[in-house]
Amino acid sequence: MKKSKELELKSTITNTFLKTVSAFSNYNSGKIIFGVDDSGKIIGLENIEELCLDLENKINDNISPKPDFKFIKDSKKNIITLIVEEGFNKPYLYKGKAYKRNDTSTVEVDRIELNRLTLLGLNQYYEELKARKQNLEFKVLTKELEEKLSLKDVSKDVLKTLNLYDDKIGYNNAAELFADNNTFSGTDIAKFGKNIDEILDRNLFINMSIISQFKKTLEVFNRYYKYEQILGSERIEKELIPEKAFRETIANALIHRTWDVNSNIRVSMYEDKIEISSPGGLPSGISEKEYLNGQISQLRNPILANIFFRLKYIKMFGTGIRRINESYKDYAVKPAFEIFENSIKITLPIIKTELFLTTDERIIMDILEKGAILSSSEILEKVEFKKDKLNRILKNLIQKNYIDVIGNGRGTKYLKK
Repeated sequence: MKKSKELELKSTITNTFLKTVSAFSNYNSGKIIFGVDDSGKIIGLENIEELCLDLENKINDNISPKPDFKFIKDSKKNIITLIVEEGFNKPYLYKGKAYKRNDTSTVEVDRIELNRLTLLGLNQYYEELKARKQNLEFKVLTKELEEKLSLKDVSKDVLKTLNLYDDKIGYNNAAELFADNNTFSGTDIAKFGKNIDEILDRNLFINMSIISQFKKTLEVFNRYYKYEQILGSERIEKELIPEKAFRETIANALIHRTWDVNSNIRVSMYEDKIEISSPGGLPSGISEKEYLNGQISQLRNPILANIFFRLKYIKMFGTGIRRINESYKDYAVKPAFEIFENSIKITLPIIKTELFLTTDERIIMDILEKGAILSSSEILEKVEFKKDKLNRILKNLIQKNYIDVIGNGRGTKYLKK
């Protein structure tokens, strides 16, 4: 046995275990085993029947509201396992304070976290609370609704339908986030040069509609990670990073982040990658595996998510991570996901195709370097391959999405992506 976030070990019984009961009741369930020391060695206890009754009384007398728990008694080893289930009536308090697990220790939650627990207990979301600003304008949102949904008159009734306005409280936090001007944090973008000491560009999008944040962030991305290649009379758009992946990442950051903290989404742009860090860890009720598999069971901001879906910024709830991964399916490099207690970081690497090249394929890719656009016969003049072998290599490179084809028939030519 080893202590973990879900397992606490106690060699003796003191009232400190009640803090852990509060923690497990508030977050993700867990077990406390009495009669085992921190190293996992079984010490054993005397009179475990009587001790169970004492433990039950301590919990009922000191934890409010009453948590959901049960005991498993092992008479051979003389140990007691207390199983505490996560409850619905949050927050569960011990001496007026709520607790959570921080790795293998139990700590008191801060004011913001306590507010979140209270909202969970009331089955409410932060975005539903009354907005600090009530004098709001929605020119940006109105334009999008007109273009995407053909709504000509965005009235209070429309805002009610979108769950942005209520006759009792007025505008909620979700409404203020969509308003042209608001009091919320936003998106901080830094474009670096050779290292983090060299900042080439800085953009800070705050106190504005999250629609504006979304669009302006995409504009910065297009400035640095997309370009046009002119081929004769044609202009072919190229991407250093799949735009689809970046679009999904930013949309997910905006609709899944915590908005009750004064912290910006950080977008760090490098020569070889983009890192997007979003405030807030995983929403309650979602495991890391569920998140990475795109199985969203609990939206942190369902009103924001619903409007982003209606405006076609996202395709479907819970598919963002899968779509990010799919954007890289034809490339050697892959996105990376890091989940922390209070943030999530997604890294989108520059597309590099050379990693999966055979020796013969590398020869062809080297020939097509620096924008060369060649026919198969022109390539054949530069290699020692026979025509059939060259055609097989070109076909493989096309399937791997490493080269583009322009023209057809005898006019077919090849170029590196």
